[in-house]
Amino acid sequence: MKIADMNWMQVEERVARDDRCILPIGSVEQHAYLSLATDMILAEKIAVDAAEPSGVPVFPALPYGLASSFMDFPGTLTFTLSTYAFVIRDLLDSMHRCGFRRILVVNGHGGNTPAGTVISEWLNSHPDSSVKLHDWWRAPKTWAKVMTIDPAASHASWMENFPWTRLAGAPVPQEAKEEIDYGRLARVDARRKREMLAEGNYYGLFQRPDADSLALWDVAVAETREQLDSGWH
Repeated sequence: MKIADMNWMQVEERVARDDRCILPIGSVEQHAYLSLATDMILAEKIAVDAAEPSGVPVFPALPYGLASSFMDFPGTLTFTLSTYAFVIRDLLDSMHRCGFRRILVVNGHGGNTPAGTVISEWLNSHPDSSVKLHDWWRAPKTWAKVMTIDPAASHASWMENFPWTRLAGAPVPQEAKEEIDYGRLARVDARRKREMLAEGNYYGLFQRPDADSLALWDVAVAETREQLDSGWH
């Protein structure tokens, strides 16, 4: 259940009988022909879909993350690493003060990996809590499904192309993108990254039939729900 659809009294009543919640985290960054908010959209929707049967509260997605690699693509926003660490810590502190003790952080952006270190440090000072960082797109069952559909998949490719991340009036190319040089991409600045990436897709088709993308979504939702419902201790 979205926190946006609850008032504070309902949250207080809910947390007294179930101390779970979900915090989606994303990024606002280039995704080729897809929405700049793709990572935020996917993290929040998968969290809401996964929580639907149980009614676990889902906070609005933290839209901004660590996206310095894409800073030469207009519309991309980023935190510095130090600021991001403070933001994650402050949000965890706030959820803890609300009474939440089991927190599932659903991540939609690979650059947000440092959040795991922040969570680890935070848990040392909050031993009454349990926090999971769930990278939805590369969780084992979800990634296995990607591989069975089409292993040529990466950032801004078909595996992030869903009806809810597409843009009207932004048709995608039909041909597949050749795989980029990941080693070179990692050692150059944002300007040269943009030159290398062109429109922004890393590898593979820009879009596959909806039957493929929705089959992937079903696996991702089920795997996220497993994280929410089990394995807290």
